[in-house]
Amino acid sequence: MLREIPTRWMDVDNYGHVNNVEYLSYFDTAVNGWYIENGLLDMTAAEQVFLVVETQCQYHGEIRFPDTVFAGLKVSKIGNSSVCFDIALFRNNQDQPCATGKYVHVLVDRKTRRPVAIGAMHRNLFLTAQAGFE
Repeated sequence: MLREIPTRWMDVDNYGHVNNVEYLSYFDTAVNGWYIENGLLDMTAAEQVFLVVETQCQYHGEIRFPDTVFAGLKVSKIGNSSVCFDIALFRNNQDQPCATGKYVHVLVDRKTRRPVAIGAMHRNLFLTAQAGFE
């Protein structure tokens, strides 16, 4: 499954294409949308939360307004307290990604901000997302 993300007029910079910082916003939207759909994100009551510790993006083509971005996700690595997502962004209905990258989250205690081990329920969901772009 690919997550559909519409571009916005404000995403475009003076060069006429979506600014590079917006690509990371699309990554964030895709990952957190997946978390919400799978019951892994409760922004107000969860005792544990995922924090971003690393991002990486390679640009292969431009996105413009009013394009639609399709973000594909797959889990590439699951650690004790971390998870790494591989992400590809596709412009409209193109077959080749306009950007690829990764997004690394660490599960932490909400109050102490110290890493905690990923539990069995989370780990099983991450394992199902290792198969391919979801």
